Amino acid sequence: MIKVKTRGREPIDIMIKRFRKMCEKEGLVRDVKRKSYYEKPSERRRRRKRKSLKRISMV
Repeated sequence: MIKVKTRGREPIDIMIKRFRKMCEKEGLVRDVKRKSYYEKPSERRRRRKRKSLKRISMV
């Protein structure tokens, strides 16, 4: 769970910006977008395989 504490008299705009940055860092936005539609099991396997190949090629 993500918690954002105020820093003194920090404006709400900056707190929201920090919250969004934390959500992005945790990968919550990506997960919500991915789960917003149905993905067939074969497509899921294909996506995971591509992701693992990207990791291998980067190293």
